[in-house]
Amino acid sequence: MFITLNYPKMSISLKPSFQKLIRINFCIILIAFAIPQLGNAQTTNNANQPVFNHAALCAKNLKKTADFYRKVIQLQEIPHPFKDTVHVWLKIGQGLALHIIQGECPTTVHDIGIHLCFSVPNLDAFIHHLDEMNVPYGNWTGQPKKIQLRADGVRQIYLQDPDGFWVEVNDSK
Repeated sequence: MFITLNYPKMSISLKPSFQKLIRINFCIILIAFAIPQLGNAQTTNNANQPVFNHAALCAKNLKKTADFYRKVIQLQEIPHPFKDTVHVWLKIGQGLALHIIQGECPTTVHDIGIHLCFSVPNLDAFIHHLDEMNVPYGNWTGQPKKIQLRADGVRQIYLQDPDGFWVEVNDSK
């Protein structure tokens, strides 16, 4: 079976195998345009994916712990809905907060591997700030006043808040 296409001043006959090739190419082109749309459909289906909102820490002495995060770490206090004396909320990023809640916190030794991390544009200036405030810091192994160098070149230090929670400060961009 041959298909003949008749155009003015031109006649083309297509063999069945060539017709099949055209159909396959057409399907490939159609799929190439459809795949990105399928990817967007999957993204749309993930519209309810959770996003990080806040971290909460228990504090035995709310004032002391909140002062540490306000003055040492230099976080800005933000309003919170409780309007009470057992909560302090601090801004840790756009739409992100650190909640400090006074409570009967269990006495425990915190592992350095479980920590909050903040990045600063100038780690040396931040270290100078810590030195002025006499706040101890060190590297991952606990050597005082030593900077840890990560494999990717990021410099980092570690310190503990009044409740023993570890805080990393680094110069990651």
